[in-house]
Amino acid sequence: MMNDLLLRALKGAPVERVPVWMMRQAGRYLPEYIALRNRYGFFERCQTPALACEITLQPVDIIGVDAAILFSDILVVPQAMGLEVQLIENKGPVLPDPIRNDKDLQRITVPDVQDRLHYVFDAIRLIKQELNGRVPLIGFAGAPWTLLCYMVQGKGSKTFDEAKAFCYTQPELAHRVLQMITDTTIGYLKEQIRAGADAVQLFDSWGGLLGPADFEHLSLQYMRQIVAAVKDEAPIVVFAKGAWHALGAMAATGAQGLGLDWCVPPEMARQLAGNKTTLQGNFDPAKLLSPIPVIQKEVKQMLHDFGRERYIANLGHGILPNVPVDHARAFVDTVKNYDFNKHD
Repeated sequence: MMNDLLLRALKGAPVERVPVWMMRQAGRYLPEYIALRNRYGFFERCQTPALACEITLQPVDIIGVDAAILFSDILVVPQAMGLEVQLIENKGPVLPDPIRNDKDLQRITVPDVQDRLHYVFDAIRLIKQELNGRVPLIGFAGAPWTLLCYMVQGKGSKTFDEAKAFCYTQPELAHRVLQMITDTTIGYLKEQIRAGADAVQLFDSWGGLLGPADFEHLSLQYMRQIVAAVKDEAPIVVFAKGAWHALGAMAATGAQGLGLDWCVPPEMARQLAGNKTTLQGNFDPAKLLSPIPVIQKEVKQMLHDFGRERYIANLGHGILPNVPVDHARAFVDTVKNYDFNKHD
């Protein structure tokens, strides 16, 4: 591979500079993506390997990131398990028939991922061919707790109170659903790796809605199973937004990388995670709306604070749709050109 900086950083091997990519880099802030979005529906883009491939490669070609991340969505898993998922532009996901009781559980299964999600693996094979060793390809999946939130709430939410109530009032049912999602996700990520993904990331976008005890009970114990099943086949990064209190416990899963949001200081993150795990993050995506000189100054400070070893520069969450392309490029270029010996 011509540029294996990301993989070396995840192994803790020496790197000549910090690798950089951005969550949600394949998508909505790029005019080239918007042109495709205007022609094809969301799941059409996900389920057509040639389109998924084109979208995945756009930020590599346009922004110059050190890794490609598969263009897909975490909700392809509930879809494969038997739930209807609609993605409405500018409104977000809607699952019209959510899981609310025992009877609803009969509508979902642990699917044969090769059958139900074959289009993802076809896309990965095509992307690997087109990348031709330029940079690594990252695959991903949503963490079980985050997927349960959507499968029970039926739509996006700031609090996911119905999903939480489901777990607190029907705990046995909740754990059955979480285990089904876990089993599906293990099969799904293993198949992504088999198709050619060089590393994978587990997104627990709503982990921060849970207190420490509930995070262990409803989220981390299932992520632990996934990490154990996958980590020896390819490096895995765990990103639980807002769950900084569990960084030590997440590092103890054996995951090679930990994603960080912008609310945890680098020094504290390193203290909690220890020195055997690679940290990834944690620039506030909204700061990419600042003037370019401010972005450059803030990125340099972030790099200085994290240090070169066992670190991947990234955002603390997905890039916002209204970020100018040259601002995204400034973020990436500043990381690439940073000299640790001449911090300014």
